[in-house]
Amino acid sequence: MDRRAVTYTPAPAFTTRPTLRGTFGMSASTHWLATATAQAVLERGGNAFDAVVAGGFVLHLVEPHLNGPGGDLVGIFSTAERLTEPVVLVGQGPAPAGATIAHFRGEGLDLVPGAGGLAAAVPGAVDAWLVLLRDHGTWEVADVLAYAIDYARDGVPLGDRVISTIERVAGLFRDHWTSSADLWMPGGRAPDAGALFRNPAYADVLDGLVHASCTVRDDGPVGRAARIDAARREWKTGLVARAASAFLARPHRHSTGGDHAGVITAADFAAFDAGYEPAVTARFRDATVAKAGVWTQGPALLEALRVLDGLTDEHLDPSTELGAHTTIEVLKLALADRDAYFGDAADIDELFSDAVIASRRAAIGARASRDWRPADLEGRTPYRPELRIGDEGASGAGEPTVDATGSTRGDTCHIDVIDRWGNVVAVTPSGGWLQSSPTIPELGFCLGTRLQMTWLDEQSPSALRPGIRPRTTLTPTLVFRDGGDVIALGTPGGDQQEQWQLPVLLRMLVGGYDGQAAVDAPTLHTTALIDSFWPRTWDPAGVIVEDRLGDELITGLERRGHAVTRAGHWSLGRVSAVGRDAATGMLWAAANPRGMQGYAAGR
Repeated sequence: MDRRAVTYTPAPAFTTRPTLRGTFGMSASTHWLATATAQAVLERGGNAFDAVVAGGFVLHLVEPHLNGPGGDLVGIFSTAERLTEPVVLVGQGPAPAGATIAHFRGEGLDLVPGAGGLAAAVPGAVDAWLVLLRDHGTWEVADVLAYAIDYARDGVPLGDRVISTIERVAGLFRDHWTSSADLWMPGGRAPDAGALFRNPAYADVLDGLVHASCTVRDDGPVGRAARIDAARREWKTGLVARAASAFLARPHRHSTGGDHAGVITAADFAAFDAGYEPAVTARFRDATVAKAGVWTQGPALLEALRVLDGLTDEHLDPSTELGAHTTIEVLKLALADRDAYFGDAADIDELFSDAVIASRRAAIGARASRDWRPADLEGRTPYRPELRIGDEGASGAGEPTVDATGSTRGDTCHIDVIDRWGNVVAVTPSGGWLQSSPTIPELGFCLGTRLQMTWLDEQSPSALRPGIRPRTTLTPTLVFRDGGDVIALGTPGGDQQEQWQLPVLLRMLVGGYDGQAAVDAPTLHTTALIDSFWPRTWDPAGVIVEDRLGDELITGLERRGHAVTRAGHWSLGRVSAVGRDAATGMLWAAANPRGMQGYAAGR
């Protein structure tokens, strides 16, 4: 293929901060305290896995509106010994045994609610963190959890966005979720920004895991693994499982406006074990890109890259009208395939055949498509859910936690670590947001609502079924370039996660940007997809852009038929990344400046 030389929009001479470089170790996350914690572990001799786990538990305290211990995670990593063999960490729990379509239909529902305990999958994040620590870390449970326990007892300063989220749901908390009001609204109102927030109940939960681990006295690696497994058993069969299932069994208010009881039980907790899967990969230019499987939206990014790989570089510059249009149209096609074909244990091999990829490439027109267009796969009928039209261009505008319609939703956080030995890991935790379901008083947190990503329709590849993982939006990325460079990255953003990562990857792998320049560069995303979150709306041609893309580009998109919403200069994308340059042996890190709380650290 002739990829004729063109001028790619150059990286800016100055960025909001430097790409950090060094040889010891690098950490980056969506909150400075998680980054500082991870880097502190590296400084004390821990490896990347010790560091990411310690930082991950701190994220529960510092970004409680974006993740929690009652939520889930997806991770992807490579070890120093098997650097080019990416592995997926599976921290997505399945639907409980009682979560059947018949039960939800019997409750008068046609969609899984977006808030309330009926939408809770089995929480998988904590077990996944501990499994990763057991198998690839070096520290003990007590040492890794010490940071989060201290923050839970002594307090963390709450950021503006935590406060605004609490204020959005204050009425719900006061009138219905009074246990949440007790925790998050002391004195009957949201705390002031910057106020110290303490969560002694969660500190006690973590202390309980430490105490359980200390019941195993054997020395050496076998004893360490047994201690971590003892903490896992306490999480899955002790106070957390009993208190959560008993509390949510009481009817309580859901996002639909009705009151329902949850169906999750202590047995559901006990039955789940986090673990690993091989990554799925695709080639793009001189790189292999690795993602989690079809139970996530990860393969949609791989499909988009495969389609784009057959185009000349002039189509791959998101800072030009042609590049922005092409990127958006390819994402619309890939995300339509996500919603038509993806789900736990689904078979999408044909979707990546050369013939289908070529047909998707041929479907890109000069104007914005307003149709929902999944691929035609031989002998298969794509699942077509009801297209519920939302406000054009509204969903996903601004901070994803609260969309432009004023609806409060959950979002996500992210953390990356690379160490001097060559271990590299990217993890995207989410769910269990403070606004997900009522706070369980004995625990200091609530359960997540990941089941809202399933359909109450047996024909869907992502139908609600007991024991099946909901098709999650969580989707970290690893990249291996042919010369030996490694990149780990990810972002919050729900349906925007792949969309915000794609321009970063294009700018790094095609445009030659360094990490921070790629993260800083203005971005965009489409809302012409079926929203993964309740109430599952679709927007035929919506595009959200950062104004820094420029009036000429934005006007060009409108001329091509896109319904463009301007979201401000610094509002979209929260990507962080770490990596290694093989030629120099240098490690690097970059963090998102938007929102003023994502930071990188390293030396």
